Amino acid sequence: MISQDESAAWPYKDASLPIDDRVEDLLARMTTAEKAGLLFQDIILMGPGGQLASEYNPNFNVPPTDDVIGGKLMNHFNLLGPITNVREMVEWHNRLQKRAQETRLGIPVTLSSDPRNHFADNAGTGFNAGAMSQWPETLGLAALRSAALVEQFANVAKQEYLALGIRLALHPQVDLTTEPRWSRIGKTMGEDADLASELVGAYIRGFQGPELGPTSVSTMTKHFPGGGPQKDGEDPHFAYGREQVYPGNRFDYHMRPFQAAIAAGASQMMPYYGMPVGTEYEEIGFAFNKGIITDLLKDKLGFQGIVCTDWGLVTDSKIAGQDMPARAWGAEHLSEVERVQKIIDAGCDQFGGESRPELVVHLVEEGKVSAERLDASARKLLREKFILGLFENPFVDVDEALKIVGNADFLKQGLDAQHKAFTLLTNNNDILPLDKATATTKKVYVEGIDPSLVTCRSLQVVTSPDQADLAFLRLRAPFDARPGGFERMFHSGSLEFSVAEKERQSAIFKAVPTIVDLYLDRPAVVPEVVASAAALMVSYGSSARAFLDVVLGDAAPEGKLPFDLPSSMKAVEESRSDVPYDTKDPTFRFGHGLRYRNLE
Repeated sequence: MISQDESAAWPYKDASLPIDDRVEDLLARMTTAEKAGLLFQDIILMGPGGQLASEYNPNFNVPPTDDVIGGKLMNHFNLLGPITNVREMVEWHNRLQKRAQETRLGIPVTLSSDPRNHFADNAGTGFNAGAMSQWPETLGLAALRSAALVEQFANVAKQEYLALGIRLALHPQVDLTTEPRWSRIGKTMGEDADLASELVGAYIRGFQGPELGPTSVSTMTKHFPGGGPQKDGEDPHFAYGREQVYPGNRFDYHMRPFQAAIAAGASQMMPYYGMPVGTEYEEIGFAFNKGIITDLLKDKLGFQGIVCTDWGLVTDSKIAGQDMPARAWGAEHLSEVERVQKIIDAGCDQFGGESRPELVVHLVEEGKVSAERLDASARKLLREKFILGLFENPFVDVDEALKIVGNADFLKQGLDAQHKAFTLLTNNNDILPLDKATATTKKVYVEGIDPSLVTCRSLQVVTSPDQADLAFLRLRAPFDARPGGFERMFHSGSLEFSVAEKERQSAIFKAVPTIVDLYLDRPAVVPEVVASAAALMVSYGSSARAFLDVVLGDAAPEGKLPFDLPSSMKAVEESRSDVPYDTKDPTFRFGHGLRYRNLE
């Protein structure tokens, strides 16, 4: 048994030594099992009242916290669920780090998160902002065409992450949205490679700073080499969406934002689930694909950071109560241990959404993965923990977090960005902004907004369009509902409203001048709305307050479309999934966006 005094003198605990020396000292002290534990990053949940979770969660297949830290020897975790109570979150984080300190070597936890600072509630790709500042989705930031604003956003989000103990952002997502039906467009920066390339550099600078260090949040850019060109727009979380296609031979176009991320110092990279079809590369999921990870990403593009797989490539699991097979596309025939070997051989350093270090231990003991190969990935993962200062400062301060997270200034910056990101597509007879003095005499019919928020602005709300002088409709982009607790979160299929919904909306448009706000998490095919609404705005994650501010002229829309809006589903179906601006005769082009004339 090593005494506390003896372990305190180990060189890796000496902050005065060079980081590389500390890494090598710690690496030399680690067992194969401890190294293997580094290579896995899985979901973690808070327990009640900020305690560590002590029970297995069957809905998301998450074991008790002590099992993964003490038993599996893991120390990278992805926090699931919204943060609504800052004090409880910080207390839980500190308990988590205290438990990590109690392990033999006391390696601190790296806590990661999907996006949290946007108006979103899709647990598959991000979370509602909760207690944190609330900004439009990255599509909205892209609509504003401002690298300075993106860096401002990222810097604010970084400060909130740091205050909560989150040290790894599982973003930015810079896939290009050349396939309008794809369900993950909402978290991207749009269709244009030049714009996404400019903005991703600002995003990374905002989170990481000039270089990665103790005041940084590391970023994991995804999904290499670009997850946009999905066959029929289906997503490779599911077997029917596993094929990624390039009918226009535009593979290189989709890589450009990732090259910009590498140039900006991206610390980590995540390959997507899909398997490339019709390219020079093996038809197997990107993380299994040595040609993609080693030959292209590392050797050709020069990326030397951490490569972490997307979640759940090895083990069948359960998400939101839905049975989910491992996303081992092209490798379904391999056993779990063979999948792990294939991923390591491809050049990946860490397994996302998995808690299976015993499989790596088995491969090392069988001589199928060398000790040197294991050390290569373990070394990268340890080095980042040292660079982030986690060994010196694993804990965060509750009082400081309460001052920083969701403070008034951050909330104001987020609201200002929401205002500006609104994109005005039509404005017949300059109906917007409404004259506030006149508007207060009007009767308003509303959908998609709490009527009490409208009455607070001294407008009278009525229950039927026939009674109204104006209508406010806040709609969501159309999609075909899918079954399953997890699958239903993915808005896929048709971009048109159903016939019944079109008829319902048409009756409102005929009854009363109607101002429509359409939330776009994908492009929408809505020529009938364009033709009939008195004004049409689109937004990318915004509050009812922001909407009313813009409608009543307290703020002005400045957004420009981050992608084309197709004119028909036929045009979408006939377009090439990997080619930008490829739908015929779009209703509006990339970059369209009007301004309020009387506020110019």
